[in-house]
Amino acid sequence: MLKQLAHRLDHKLERSFPEQRVFLRSEDGTRFIILSPLTQLIAWTGSAAFVAWAIIATAVLLMDSIGAGNVREQAMREQRLYEERLQILASERDARAMEAVAAQERFTLAMDQISRMQSDLLASEDRRKELETGINVIQATLRRTINQRDEARETVETMLAEATGENGAPRPGLPAEANATVSFLTAALDLTAAERDAALGKAREAEDFAENLVFEQRLRQERNDQIFRQLEEAVTVSLEPLDKMFSAAGMSTDNILETVRRGYSGQGGPLMPLILSTKGEDPDIDTLRANQILGELDRMNLYRIAAEKLPFGMPVKSSFRYTSSFGTRWGRLHAGVDMAGPVGTPIYAPADGVITHAGWQSGYGRLITIKHDFGIETRYGHLSAVKVKVGQRVSRGERIGDMGNTGRSTGPHLHYEIRVSGKPIDPMIYIKAARHVF
Repeated sequence: MLKQLAHRLDHKLERSFPEQRVFLRSEDGTRFIILSPLTQLIAWTGSAAFVAWAIIATAVLLMDSIGAGNVREQAMREQRLYEERLQILASERDARAMEAVAAQERFTLAMDQISRMQSDLLASEDRRKELETGINVIQATLRRTINQRDEARETVETMLAEATGENGAPRPGLPAEANATVSFLTAALDLTAAERDAALGKAREAEDFAENLVFEQRLRQERNDQIFRQLEEAVTVSLEPLDKMFSAAGMSTDNILETVRRGYSGQGGPLMPLILSTKGEDPDIDTLRANQILGELDRMNLYRIAAEKLPFGMPVKSSFRYTSSFGTRWGRLHAGVDMAGPVGTPIYAPADGVITHAGWQSGYGRLITIKHDFGIETRYGHLSAVKVKVGQRVSRGERIGDMGNTGRSTGPHLHYEIRVSGKPIDPMIYIKAARHVF
């Protein structure tokens, strides 16, 4: 049956695939192989299938190569965009730092000007009091001189009346010494009147000078008040977001500031109150306002130091997406947040601290643990690379590792935890609290 079927197929295929003979010549002789139409059909079909497979495989490889090239180019473009964004953020950070330094310099200059104006005000106040005392002395001297002049004038008039007759001529027998005395008293009265007029002129000049001093003092006081208002508004605007940030993080600002202040090791803090000589009197309003502003600036500086020590920074600065939040997941507590991104994405320290773990840990894979101040600890799991060592001190913004897919993980991401006194809390509390500050 098979032979008959093969014979029939050969007969039908005879027109398209005529029988062929392949001669094989050797030293022993010549042999040939008969290729029937069916055999030729099978060989032709196999060759065509092989060629089709080769074409399809080549097309698939080319498409994969093109697709991989596009993915690599897209990844490179994204990497360049991330680097440019990081450069822009770094430039903005440097600009903000320069603005802060410039603002500090302007405030220092303003404080110097205020100190000089306070000294000038105190000096002018002393001069005004001295002038008032001098004017009072001059006025008392003038009153006494006027009284003495009036008394002397009455005495002279009495003596003249006694020395002259009815027609105004000197009485006969009046000694020459009496006439000389009268002439001397008259001259003395004229001199006293001239001195009185001069003293009155000096008194008027002193009063005008005192009025000018009072006017200048008023102008300086108005300028000081304007400067103080601007400084108070600037300090209030700067402190408000910091207060909100620490309050949103659920932390006691008083405890934080006291802890940071103790960290100065008895140096008294970066800003000291103004101490001006008041000659035993209570400090004036300007000195109190200046000390209040200095106190607020000291508080703002302590906030800045505390912010460097608390995990308000972002551990991932490149593009990423949140894939899992803090809370119960599959019946167990997920003690952090997951931030997904490409393998090798840089991971940064969100605050100053000391590395307490840098290596493999079951479930976490490659894990880094940082101990911060105020009893806070941060963890970074599933890393592909660890770039720090145990005991190393790191600063906020310093690169500590790379994102990966190690440990119990379903894809490349960072598992980020924050623990306070060993208890895990939601890292989004700190991230959201610092969103409008950093």
